[in-house]
Amino acid sequence: MSNLTRTETRRRAEQLTLHAVTIELDLRDARDPATATFPTTTTLRLSSTATTTWLDFLGPRVHAVVVDGQEQVVRVADGRVAVDGLRTDGESTVVVRGEAAYSRTGEGMHRFVDPVDGETYLYTQYEPADARRVFACTEQPDLKAPYTVVVAAPAEWQVLSNSAADSVIEWEDGSRTWTFAPTPPLSTYITAVVAGPYHRAEGHWSRGLADGSTLDVPLGLWCRASLAPYLDAEEFLEVTRQGLDLFHDAFDYPYPWGKYDQVLVPEYNLGAMENPGLVTFTEKYLFRSQATEAQREGRATTILHEMAHMWFGDLATMRWWDDLWLKESFADYMGTYATATATRFSGAWTSFALRRKAWAYRQDQLPTTHPVVADIPDLEAAKQNFDGITYAKGASVLKQLVAFVGPEAFLAGARTYFRRHAYGSTTLPDLLAALAEASGRDLSSWSGQWLETTGPSTLTPELEVADGTVTALRVRQDDDGGVLRDHRLVVGCYSAGDDGALVRTHRIATDVSGSVTDLPEAAGIPVPDLVLVNDDDLTYAKVRLDERSTATALRDAGTIEGALSRAVLWSALWNATRDGLLPAAAFLDAVVSQLPAEREIGIARDLLAHAAGAVEHYLPTAARAGARVLLAEETFTGMERHEPGSGLQLVWARAFADAAARAPEAADRVRAVLAGEVPGLQLDPELRWSLWQALAATGAAGPQELDAELAREDTATTRLAHRAALAGRPDAEAKAQAWAALGLPTQDAALGDSPLSNDEVDAVIAGLTQPLHVELLAGYVEPYFALLPGMWADRSIEIAERLVGDLYPDWVDGRGSAPEDHPVVARTRRWLAEHEDAPAGLRRTLLEQLDDLERALRARSTGTSPDSAARRGHV
Repeated sequence: MSNLTRTETRRRAEQLTLHAVTIELDLRDARDPATATFPTTTTLRLSSTATTTWLDFLGPRVHAVVVDGQEQVVRVADGRVAVDGLRTDGESTVVVRGEAAYSRTGEGMHRFVDPVDGETYLYTQYEPADARRVFACTEQPDLKAPYTVVVAAPAEWQVLSNSAADSVIEWEDGSRTWTFAPTPPLSTYITAVVAGPYHRAEGHWSRGLADGSTLDVPLGLWCRASLAPYLDAEEFLEVTRQGLDLFHDAFDYPYPWGKYDQVLVPEYNLGAMENPGLVTFTEKYLFRSQATEAQREGRATTILHEMAHMWFGDLATMRWWDDLWLKESFADYMGTYATATATRFSGAWTSFALRRKAWAYRQDQLPTTHPVVADIPDLEAAKQNFDGITYAKGASVLKQLVAFVGPEAFLAGARTYFRRHAYGSTTLPDLLAALAEASGRDLSSWSGQWLETTGPSTLTPELEVADGTVTALRVRQDDDGGVLRDHRLVVGCYSAGDDGALVRTHRIATDVSGSVTDLPEAAGIPVPDLVLVNDDDLTYAKVRLDERSTATALRDAGTIEGALSRAVLWSALWNATRDGLLPAAAFLDAVVSQLPAEREIGIARDLLAHAAGAVEHYLPTAARAGARVLLAEETFTGMERHEPGSGLQLVWARAFADAAARAPEAADRVRAVLAGEVPGLQLDPELRWSLWQALAATGAAGPQELDAELAREDTATTRLAHRAALAGRPDAEAKAQAWAALGLPTQDAALGDSPLSNDEVDAVIAGLTQPLHVELLAGYVEPYFALLPGMWADRSIEIAERLVGDLYPDWVDGRGSAPEDHPVVARTRRWLAEHEDAPAGLRRTLLEQLDDLERALRARSTGTSPDSAARRGHV
């Protein structure tokens, strides 16, 4: 894979100015599975200060390079097409004709055949640097140009791009040619094409403008034809209109991209992608099965995250990937803000506190963490920085900024930023200047503390008491990164009410600065049962609990009325578990005892997932088998206890199916659920297959039953589930077949080819690595390490990251050894020492897996060390 560096792209940007780009794609033969490539032509009008440059292209063939009508010798090396003979005294026209390849990895031009009706569907996905898989281009965000897209495709297809079609010409061979209107200036990574027999639902949005005119925006929502009966267009488009209303007013900059199409596409690597005028989404947001309110909230947040990008990222674009946060952090923050403000999902910040920030806290404690404003020397580094720092930590930091400067100043700064940099490229100082101007504050210190440092702060309450009264309350700040940040936050003091539920008796808004901050307003209040720092979740920091508060939380966290406060408190307990300060058994006990009363679906879902994670990763190995059975029993009971047909019943049912895959004792109950013996529970395909996968994983179902279940409903989704179930059986031959399907040899041999798509790779790995089967996987540890260089070199980065990360053998039992002596820890460190020159992305992925394993091993020792009981008291 050709890499591009920041230095060389900066030099190219200094030399080139793009005036217009035309892309011509011939997709007429896309339905023929034997046709692996398609013709592609790029025409660029540009000015240059140098006579030579290069264009980026990763297609299998380049047929011609023409500069100002003169055909050149084709020279292609490492994904770069040489271009000579450019004028330095005016414009040049460059034409590159070649063949691009259809993809099965979700990168470039992805091709999918629907098993339901045999129809072929295409879509593109480029970020950060896969436009070059489809057309010759300047693959860097700061070289913007208007794009005209021309596509030849079967006449019965729908073809979409960023702008509306100017013309559609029908030909005698049964094809049509779509020519789309020139776009406003775009970066390559947000150009897009979607083609196939997609089903469309229509909508409309309009708003009056200051000059008296009306902005009319046609809305389109698209999906595969076979999924049309399940398309929830009304809610999807309602959220879309609500978002456009909010952002139109908040940003005071009219939606700039004409139409607003949204397409649900198959085998998608991401949640969604913000291509202006043509947003693409994973089909997971098309709910074929029953969906909870938490799932619908998550979908709404994603819709509005992508919509925020129409301004943050598409209109004003980062100059290079160092400033990726300029779009992703803002979109993550604004997506949640808009969901909580403009839609019925007013509790979106609760999900953010418990789920999104857990991603950030994990990422920020890895040895590979980086500042929000990162150093991205090349495209490989850029690909790996679409992570919990850039998204969730960045959004959390912006939430703290809003608490610091106020929401109106924040939005006023955004308005200035858009007006000043529309259709241009930006860096951190551009945004800080706009925000400082609007707020009247110097934000350089804030930026230095929050955007240019690593690691989360840790905030701990310290109380002094006498005769049942607080004499002093302080907040102590620690920071692994060596920076003590300024925090604007709330400290909540809680005591048990008459009914035993925790009630907030005092809310103290304060600024925390330095290592210790005194809260004099707390002096004289009755000693609270619980002190919760960052109660309203305004800042980004790990929250610790004092001894009294820890005991209270483990007993009564679920009794707090406010869902956001409950989320912050559970987050504190979960972080303490991951950090080895709270035994996993104590966390599990708290969840099992309190969660049945939880009414907030998102909290229930996330805590059930954390409970499973605690059992599998942080509980001492000797206690794991019993805890697995306990979790299966408790989730089954929770499923039966909750209202039939409710979202909470479904959340517990899904958790039961997950837990049953690791508890053979639950097999009879799984079959009872499949037989319809749980009142009100809808046995939709997703839930049925989760239950069948549990039976397969425990050896209670074989290929014949799995094949019969697939015959009930044979779709792309059920085929994936069937594939995962087959690979998930406790059978050595099943594991060998799964390993081979990934193209991986077990002996000293080169990597083989794999016909699997990205989603099929996920399914096979999920089955292959079922936690119950560690004894069957022992023979794959050494092949894994031997194959690492080949996995990274011979697979696209999307597939390579799956193979390296998800096949990491963290399941090996170290038999009570110290973390540093664990066989996989030692083997990983030896591999890293022997491969110091391995690609940075490969080393990063491996280092992160190693750190997760070492963290888990340390946490397991918490539950077995002599002082573990005492350590329960203060987290």
